[in-house]
Amino acid sequence: MFLGIETSCDETAAAVVSTDGQICANIIASQIDDHARHGGVVPEVAARAHLTLIDEVIEKALAEAGIRMGDISAVAATGGPGLIGGVLVGTVTAKAIALGGDIPFYGVNHLEGHALTARLTGNVPFPYLMLLVSGGHTQLLAVRGPGDYIRYGTTLDDAAGEAFDKSAQILGLGMPGGPRIEAAARNGNDQAFVLPRPLENKPGCHFSFSGMKTAIRTAYHNDIAPLPEGEERNASVADLAASLERAIADSLGSRSERAMRRFAEDHDVARPAFVVAGGVGANAKVRSRLEEVAEKRGFAFHAPPPGLCTDNAVMIAWAAIERQKAGDAGDELDFTPRPRWPLDPDAVPPAGRGVRT
Repeated sequence: MFLGIETSCDETAAAVVSTDGQICANIIASQIDDHARHGGVVPEVAARAHLTLIDEVIEKALAEAGIRMGDISAVAATGGPGLIGGVLVGTVTAKAIALGGDIPFYGVNHLEGHALTARLTGNVPFPYLMLLVSGGHTQLLAVRGPGDYIRYGTTLDDAAGEAFDKSAQILGLGMPGGPRIEAAARNGNDQAFVLPRPLENKPGCHFSFSGMKTAIRTAYHNDIAPLPEGEERNASVADLAASLERAIADSLGSRSERAMRRFAEDHDVARPAFVVAGGVGANAKVRSRLEEVAEKRGFAFHAPPPGLCTDNAVMIAWAAIERQKAGDAGDELDFTPRPRWPLDPDAVPPAGRGVRT
């Protein structure tokens, strides 16, 4: 039994997963109400909430699994990347449990948790191509094993999830942005507004979404804000939300198709897997578009259930299990949490982008 702890952003989560892949407990305490009035996640508020919630969440996970702390054989916590205050709360808690129980401790890369979830839910074999798409990251990577990644593309500026979140704020839909945009888009016309597809005809596999937010703001202030409150305005918001959803899905699809070509050249796999992970992967329109591209290129499409796309501790426990099976005995207790932790540390930052990876 592995205990996983996730505290990288605004969910305090704990899970118990067995080494044979059984999810015995999955507890998530959301802080969304604490941050909604601020229009986004406030790091200090998040860290204090993690500190308040962490013990209770772990206790609930153990109770749901029907075990005691002494039954845990290893403990894993997100060691980065993420909001460092929250990451510190999780790693210090996990280290204390490891020290007290004399069991292994694993400081897990949050992105690797997302990357390996498809092996838990779909038994996907290595190597495979992954699109990691969330509020903080939009990357295409070849996944060859625990700790073994080649980055094909990343975002030059904003992540797709951030484009959803900030656009929802512009449209007055509130938090969480992605689900609010998706809900509004169900009643909208996705061709009502012409939005950009950044880098669509550019070589390579990189992304850009900052211009998408600008386009949403311009369209809102020019075409929607002047309208009086009522059905016409609500319909226009739905149309713009649907147009945004389609634009982001198209952008993710076109860049992913380029990555599929490169992956097929780099790896001799008869029917390779294309895995979508991260919170934006829970969006139905995005999944549908990416599934179409995968079928076109001869890739088997895989995506974890929506509940395991967003941040959770199941993926943290599972990543530690994968590492143990690969012969990794765990980390020392002097492990240092980090706010940034790229899966491919050797990847060269794309031209036009700063040092953030």
